[in-house]
Amino acid sequence: MRHRRLIPAAVLLIVALTAAACARPNHDETEPAWVSETDSALPLPPGAAVEKAGSNPGKPILVEGLLGSRRPGDGSVEERVPEILRRGRLIVGVDQSQNLLSFRDATTGELEGFEVDLAREIARDIFGDPSRVDFRFVDSSDRVLALEAGTVDIVVRSLTITRSRQDQIAFSTPYFTARTRILAMESSNISSLADLEGRTVCVTNGSTAAERARSLAPEADLLLVRNWADCLVALQQYQADAVLSDDAILSGIAKQDPYTRLVGPPLGEEHYGVGIASPGYRHDTDGLIRQVNSTIERVREDGTWWRLYNRWFGSYQSTDGPPPLNYRPEPERDTRQEDEA
Repeated sequence: MRHRRLIPAAVLLIVALTAAACARPNHDETEPAWVSETDSALPLPPGAAVEKAGSNPGKPILVEGLLGSRRPGDGSVEERVPEILRRGRLIVGVDQSQNLLSFRDATTGELEGFEVDLAREIARDIFGDPSRVDFRFVDSSDRVLALEAGTVDIVVRSLTITRSRQDQIAFSTPYFTARTRILAMESSNISSLADLEGRTVCVTNGSTAAERARSLAPEADLLLVRNWADCLVALQQYQADAVLSDDAILSGIAKQDPYTRLVGPPLGEEHYGVGIASPGYRHDTDGLIRQVNSTIERVREDGTWWRLYNRWFGSYQSTDGPPPLNYRPEPERDTRQEDEA
């Protein structure tokens, strides 16, 4: 009798496990999309963390009333960046997984993308050779730290110009305009910001997107990751329901997975700038800021900006062109002493 009871139970167990293994999770209201490390064989991306809804109120992101950058002026390359010239290469902090912006080509192994090409244009104007660049990979949350520590000369990594960041580092004049959007799987029923309530939204730690998500979707859990490639993996593994970020970043993610789509209207607008350590007693970067801005002006004027944009984004989004230049007033030079001399 004992064996006759155990055999049907074992069979039922096998059938149940088989059915569970064959079932594919979905993103509808009846089945939660969140999968934690405690109840799934799929681990979260390295360094990822879950922030529960409402546990960290969002901070306002001030992208208006920004301080202007420094005009290129008429100085020579030798006067602006003598140390970089002597070193023989420009050290640039980038990402290696932001498709369309800065990523490693799976076939050639080379770094490519709009921001990689912009960094090479900056090197071209310094050395006359666009290949004189030493790329170093920095996580989203380490962009400001890398500049403050002096491990890179500049950061070209979808770095939004905000008033709070301007208190930490200097920026070039803007080189790219981005709009905040939502990315979700085509099979999901997410079509607007309101649909994020009770869901899990993936963002990178330390990004303006994370702050926007806290403010715009306070009733959603946040999956904080190191880079946007981790968000794509989390979305595909049903560890997140949506990704909130800039359209430039989301277009790159959507290109990698045809089963994803951008939904809803833009939720905000911001500008990317080249990050540079603030001029001061630790960093003599006034000339570097002016040198970078001279390149941004040049690529705007000679058609290079449009060529790069059309190459990388022309098939995925539209634009009104490069953002307006933004410079601070330069103090007037006192020529009286020069005349007296």
